[in-house]
Amino acid sequence: MCYEVRCSIVEAMTTAATTGKATATATATATATATRSEARTASRPRVRLDWRLRFGALSLIWGFSFLLIKVGTGGYAPFQVTLGRLVFGTAVLGAAMAVKRERLPSGALTWGHLAVAAFLLNALPFSLFAYAELTIPSTLAGICNATSPLWGMVLSLVALSEDRPTRVRVAGLGLGFLGVLTVLGAWQGFSGLDATGTALALLASLSYPVGWIYVRRTLAGSGHSHLSMTGAQLLLATAQLAVVTPLFTSLPDHFPVIPLLAVAALGAVGTGLAVLIQYGLVAEVGPTTAQMVTYFIPVIATAAGVAVLGETLRWTTPVGAAIVLAGAALTQARGRRTG
Repeated sequence: MCYEVRCSIVEAMTTAATTGKATATATATATATATRSEARTASRPRVRLDWRLRFGALSLIWGFSFLLIKVGTGGYAPFQVTLGRLVFGTAVLGAAMAVKRERLPSGALTWGHLAVAAFLLNALPFSLFAYAELTIPSTLAGICNATSPLWGMVLSLVALSEDRPTRVRVAGLGLGFLGVLTVLGAWQGFSGLDATGTALALLASLSYPVGWIYVRRTLAGSGHSHLSMTGAQLLLATAQLAVVTPLFTSLPDHFPVIPLLAVAALGAVGTGLAVLIQYGLVAEVGPTTAQMVTYFIPVIATAAGVAVLGETLRWTTPVGAAIVLAGAALTQARGRRTG
């Protein structure tokens, strides 16, 4: 998830002009020279990968997440996969907070809102996708995830008064859901698909915009850093799963290595590291460009599922996915209002 990131770089440079005796002038000149040298050193930008490379890395990470979920559920219960994912993801953000000396947010009201956000943006959708992939291929789960912008537009029109429908966005909404029906093969009676698993994946994709709208209404502009807020959110989601998981699962008799590594990668890389990359992109190129990663995820998820897991691919899957992505892109466009 992504909180509203407001980045402002303030550079304060002061120059002291002194007048007086020659000895005082010499001292001031030496001090000013040292100050300018320190300022130049401090103002040098950090060496970092080009944002396009980080954008591609994020697309790959999130695209492969659905494959990792599938592998993880091959050895562990869905709730156990989600709990492990959150534990490893929280550990990465906790380490990042320690390095940057960030503190967790304060205030009971803030933590209450974060608990709801943790449920809607982490605990619930992560668990739903894990359960969905027990019966549907990872390729379909990745495509269902791409419907989030469509759900988001529908909900924002209802919940956010500042959002107004436009002809282009309404057309995108209709096109997107036509793509969903194409992926599911609606004219064939949805044959060959598990209805429950598909519904769970679509419900997971719906949970994200519900959570985003909740965060926008309750936590935007809270004054806390995005790192501390997200770290607290993942911590709360981990606590929620730590309570729920023992109620519905039992301790595994053995711990398969490959699924365990998949869960660890899903949490540490697909959740923790991915969030850090995402915020870096938002800060550098803005949220509009950064969110375009959404449209690459189903493509990568589909390619990974077919190439690595050997999942079958009907013609309706790529064609429908392309229609979904086109519709989702149109829903983000701004144009003439319908009324």
